[in-house]
Order: sequence, then structure tokens, then C-alpha cells
Amino acid sequence: MALLKIARMGHPVLLGRAEEVADPTAPEIRRLIADMAETMEDAGGIGLAAPQVHVPLRLFVWRTGAGGVSALINPELEQVGEETDLAWEGCLSIPGLRGAVRRASRLRFSGIDMDGREIEGEAAGIVARVMQHETDHLDGVLYPMRMEDLGQFGFVEELARAQARTAKEDT
Repeated sequence: MALLKIARMGHPVLLGRAEEVADPTAPEIRRLIADMAETMEDAGGIGLAAPQVHVPLRLFVWRTGAGGVSALINPELEQVGEETDLAWEGCLSIPGLRGAVRRASRLRFSGIDMDGREIEGEAAGIVARVMQHETDHLDGVLYPMRMEDLGQFGFVEELARAQARTAKEDT
């Protein structure tokens, strides 16, 4: 396995629509998934899409409970219900920044897993958020493009200072 270079905001690979994976069981796809998982873990992320490592293919990996990693190849997502949540997001391609993004609370997903099997299911909470964030990468969309209020976008250190000031004022 190898650590891969993560593309940062501004690189053209992050702005295009990724191509479908023709053969999800190909050895190079398995190797890519393993390398992406290692890269994500090393960078402290909870999700990583192939375009973020300069590979314009429709697949992403994410951290699951108990320290595991899953992959979804050629994903399709569909919102379940009308409910949405506004929550803070970060991105390995936009280091040091966070922003508040509205996403569907629940979704149905389908695609191919890392063993080449067709899968489908439902996701909610943080898993649904990660799946939407990573699928956006496959469509050339970065989370700041989804933000409703750029006043809720900033550097992690500054946001933490502002939160600490607010908490201090509230006591």
C-alpha cells in the first residue's frame, strides 16, 4: 500500500465529473481502494473520493464503526424524506477550513462494494453526510459550493476561538 497525494481546492481534477468504474474487481481498483483507505487514515479523514487523489473515477472510501473502512463504487444516492440537517464539514482537499452545509438527513444508496458485489441500503446521520460529501466530489462539487452562508465558513483555529469567546460570554 502507498500514501497518495491529496489534491487541494483549485486543482482541476476536483472540478470535473468522474468516470464510472468499468471493472470494479480489477486489481488496480482494489489497490486504489487500499491506498485510499491508508491515505484517509493517515490524513485523519472520515471519507475520501478518488478524484481527491488525482484519479477521476466514481468511487469513495469512508470510515465505518469499530475502525473499519468501506468503499462504494459507482454510487447512486437518493434522499429519503424532506428532512435536512445543517452541520459543520471539513475536507482533506480544503485543509484547515470548516463550513456549515445543509444535507439530507437520510438517504438510500446503491453501488458496488470493494468485493465487487452490488449493494444497496439506507444511511442516516454522519454516514449519510459523508456519502453525500464524497459523492459531491465525484460530480466536481466542493462543500463551499453548497454553503448557504459564507459567514459560517472559516479557519478551524478562528472558529474555535470564536466558539470559546461565545462560551465564555454565556457563563
